[in-house]
Amino acid sequence: MKIQTQNYNDVTVVELQGEFTSEFAKSFVDAMTSIVAGGAFGIVLDMSNVAFIDSQCLEQLLWLRDYCHENSRQLKLAGLEENCRKILEITRLLSKFDVYDELAPAVKSFA
Repeated sequence: MKIQTQNYNDVTVVELQGEFTSEFAKSFVDAMTSIVAGGAFGIVLDMSNVAFIDSQCLEQLLWLRDYCHENSRQLKLAGLEENCRKILEITRLLSKFDVYDELAPAVKSFA
C-alpha cells in the first residue's frame, strides 16, 4: 500500500493506494500520527484506490477516528469503493465515520 499526502490550507488529504492490510498497519499508524501532530485541522482519507480492508486495518481506522478526536482534529473518509463500503456496512462501522462519495466535497466540507 502507498500513502501520499496533499495539503489544502488546514486540511490534509491522505491518499491510500492498494490493499489496506495488516502488513501496512504500522506504517499507516506512523504516517497518521505524524500528520495529526503536524497540526492539520482536518484529515480526509481518500480511499478511492483501496480495494480491500482487513480486520486489523478496520481497527486502525477506529483508532484514527479516536486519535483525531482526542487531538481536536476532524476525520472524513472519501471515495470508498463498493467492496470497502460493504465491509464497513457489514461490520456496522460505516455510521461511525463522516463519509463522502467524492474527495472534493469532503475537502470543501471543512470550509
